[in-house]
Amino acid sequence: MEIHDLYALFLQHPHLQTDTRQLQPNDLFFALKGPNFNGNQFARLALDAGAAFVVLDEPTDFTDDRIINTNDTLETLQQLAKYHRQQLVIPFIAITGSNGKTTTKELIHEVLSTTFKTYTTKGNLNNHIGIPLTILSVQKDAEIAVIEMGANHQNEIESYCQYTLPTHGIITNCGKAHLDGFGGIEGVLKGKGELFDYLKKNNGTAFIMSDYDYLKKMSTGINEIKTYGTQAAEITGVAGNTQEFLEVLITNGSGIKNIDTHLVGRYNLPNVLAAVAVGKYFKVDEVKIKTALEQYIPSNSRSQMMEKDGNKIILDAYNANPGSMKAAIENFAGMQGNNKILLLGGMMELGNESLAEHEALIKLIKNYTWQQVVLVGGDFNKIPHPFLYFASSVLTKEWFKQQHFKNATLLVKGSRSMQMEKVVE
Repeated sequence: MEIHDLYALFLQHPHLQTDTRQLQPNDLFFALKGPNFNGNQFARLALDAGAAFVVLDEPTDFTDDRIINTNDTLETLQQLAKYHRQQLVIPFIAITGSNGKTTTKELIHEVLSTTFKTYTTKGNLNNHIGIPLTILSVQKDAEIAVIEMGANHQNEIESYCQYTLPTHGIITNCGKAHLDGFGGIEGVLKGKGELFDYLKKNNGTAFIMSDYDYLKKMSTGINEIKTYGTQAAEITGVAGNTQEFLEVLITNGSGIKNIDTHLVGRYNLPNVLAAVAVGKYFKVDEVKIKTALEQYIPSNSRSQMMEKDGNKIILDAYNANPGSMKAAIENFAGMQGNNKILLLGGMMELGNESLAEHEALIKLIKNYTWQQVVLVGGDFNKIPHPFLYFASSVLTKEWFKQQHFKNATLLVKGSRSMQMEKVVE
C-alpha cells in the first residue's frame, strides 16, 4: 500500500495505537517490534478488539481484509508521520539538549497556548516511536507544534528531522549526558547539533542561549537567529534572590519586569528565558507570557517542590547527568532550609567516564554540610566515600520510612532507571 493510500485510511481512523491494551474500536494498530516484544504477535487480538486496520511486517497464520502488510512497520509509521507533517503548513518548533528540554518544551507550550492552538509532545514521547506518534496527533486545527527530541547517539536527531521537518529549533545546552552512546562530549555537540544542521539547510530559525559560546558556533549559518541569555542577547534576564522558587528578572527586550515561577532552581533560568523569547517572537502578549509562566506548576518529577510528613522535598528525579547533578546540588546548598538531606541515584550511560564523574560528584558533596547523604546504585559503590549507600531505590525507601524525618528539606535526584521518586512516594 502506498503512503498516500494509508494516509487516506488514517484520515478516516485518526487514532493510532501500538499497544493492544490501550486499543479502542476503530483505531489503527501498528505492530512495532523491540528487544522484548513483537506487536505482530498481537494482530489477531487487535482485530478482535475492534481495530479498523492492523499494519504488520510479518506474515500471519490467518487472513483478514483489515491486514496491511509492509516491509517495516516502524519505517511506515515514520513515513506516515512525514506525509501528515507535509500537509501542515505551520511552525514546527523542535527542542533538544542535554538538560532542560522537557521543562523548556512545557513552558513554551504554556506560553504559545495562550494565543495559538498548540500541540506538543506528551510526557516523554521524544524518541523514534514517540515523535511520529506525536506528529500524527497534531490535528488540522493546529497553529503551532512543539516537538521534543531526545537522543543518545549520532544521527538520531538528523533522522527525526527528516519527518518532523522543523521550521524552528532550540538546543537548550550540550553537556555530559549519554556519553557512552555519543562517544564523549564532542559527540554530544555533533549529535545535538544535527538539529541546527537541518535548520541551516532549510532556512530555519534558531533560538539560542547566548551565554553558551558553543551554541553560537553551532548556529553559525542559520537563516535567522534569536538570542536570549543573561547578557548580550535580545532577551536578557537574571535570577532573583528568592530562595524557594525561581524568580526571573527580565533586564532587556521585554516590558515584563519579573516572573515568579513555581520552578525550583536557578538552573531553570535559561528555560524560562527561552519561553519568553519564543513568546515574543510569535507576538504573544507580554501579560499572557508572564501569566502562563507564573501559573505553570511542574508535576513530572522535574524541579518539583512537594511537602510531605512535615518535610519539604525537591523532586527532580526524572533524569540526571553530571551537569544537572552539579547544578541541582549547588542550588540546594545555597537554599535556605532545615536539616538538608541528599538522596542521590547513580548516573547512567556515561561510558568510560562514569567512575570519574561519580567521583567528582562525591567531591562536590563533601564541600557542603548536610544532615544526611544517601547514595543509591550506579557506580557509587565502586568509589570510597563516607556516605550511606543502598543498591536500589526500593532498599532506600525501606530505610527512609524508618527515619521519620521531620522539618527536613530533601533533594531527590537520579537517572530515570534509578526511580528515585519511589523513595518518597
